[in-house]
Amino acid sequence: MPETAMKAEMSGKSKLLLVDDDPLITESLGFLLSAQYEVITAESRYQVNSRLAALDQCPDIALVDLGLPPFPHKPEEGFALIRELIIRNPNMKILVLSGQDNDVNIQHALTLGAVDFIAKPADPDLLLSRLQHQQRLQAIEIKRQALDDSGLVGSSASIEAVRNQIQQFADSPFPVLIEGESGTGKEMIAKALHAQSKREDQPYIVINCASIAPDLLEAQLFGHSKGAFTGADKEHSGFFLEVDSGTLFLDEIGELPLALQSKLLRVLETGEFYRIGETQVCRSRARIVAATNKVLSDEVVTGRFRSDLYHRLGILHISMPPLREREQDKMLLLEHFQQMYADTLSPFTLDDQALELWNSYNFPGNVRELRNIVIRLGTKYPASRVTRQQLQDELETQLSAEILGEQGPSLSDEYLVSKLEAGELVLDDLLNDLESRCIRIALEKYNNNISKAAEALHVNRTTLYSRVQKLGKI
Repeated sequence: MPETAMKAEMSGKSKLLLVDDDPLITESLGFLLSAQYEVITAESRYQVNSRLAALDQCPDIALVDLGLPPFPHKPEEGFALIRELIIRNPNMKILVLSGQDNDVNIQHALTLGAVDFIAKPADPDLLLSRLQHQQRLQAIEIKRQALDDSGLVGSSASIEAVRNQIQQFADSPFPVLIEGESGTGKEMIAKALHAQSKREDQPYIVINCASIAPDLLEAQLFGHSKGAFTGADKEHSGFFLEVDSGTLFLDEIGELPLALQSKLLRVLETGEFYRIGETQVCRSRARIVAATNKVLSDEVVTGRFRSDLYHRLGILHISMPPLREREQDKMLLLEHFQQMYADTLSPFTLDDQALELWNSYNFPGNVRELRNIVIRLGTKYPASRVTRQQLQDELETQLSAEILGEQGPSLSDEYLVSKLEAGELVLDDLLNDLESRCIRIALEKYNNNISKAAEALHVNRTTLYSRVQKLGKI
């Protein structure tokens, strides 16, 4: 066990990740918080990855600055780190502690999954209070999740179809591939498949293929003998053996390195594998469930995913629909999360205009975003009637203004009304301009990598390529 993890286990304290490039802040806050937490400090995204790779378990709470090397005067590194931490641990409570506290940065950090934003300099007692509040919420969420064996809330036809597929596939020995956008609830399907199967009393193990370094992932999956490689000071049985005849859920399967794809294929076809450093054949009895927010058929075309593994994993296939295709479920989910957090947050109501906005909003972050909005509204407006403007402040409707920034006007209602009244609002031109700016920003961020930009924009790669050609971006 790594030294930091061993200390945390011995002390009984929760681990807290503190990320800031100012050593005075990490030292002073580290000392202040050490009475309550086992503090893990890092000065950059690179150091975060190094620190977390040495831990057996990812921290459940983090305090993150936005301005990190190599661009300490810009928020992009902090935003990227929030995304990576959420991938590692979707339940992590991320609080931002930053001097870059303009409205756009606050909104974007919350949209990415942060739960709070605290401006520097922060009062130490306030900071500790906010951290402890999020820990209490987290404990309640874990308790609620334990009581909810499916998590699939909704009455739409698409969700009913998913429920039927879960019942049909639960006891099958064949792998199941779950595809769907981020935040739709793919892990809920995996849990339900296990809970409704005859394997219910067997282990259920989750491994995120994107959160573990490729050189460590093989050892985690297949295990290794003592001394098999540098740092292997004791043997590790590996998840395929530890799960026994239970369910092994491989999340973000699209991130599995090609070298491991062939080994996974062998396990699926023969049940056989080798632990690193051994020549004795091991056998797996696990049921494999995999999930991805990528379109794996596109990954096969580009050569990033093996065709034979794709077809083997996808013998049974479930597609989790995005929330924008589940219109009548939005209110049910609102009521569900209000009930879930009722002992912590006093329920709010939406006025007529806010209700209209809620039903028309497409929730690009899906159910995860909806849940976070419910929590924020319940925290800010307990037992109150929420107005349209109060709701809009929490939505990604601010995204268009954020994208345009200094290069164009804010797309507020007032701006659009003024353009309409002046007869100057040409909808096609406005949409084309916004589309062009979105694509330009995505291509710049991902160094003209069409596949990565398409994934970030949640569009098919071929679709994005045709739009790029139309707009003359390449």
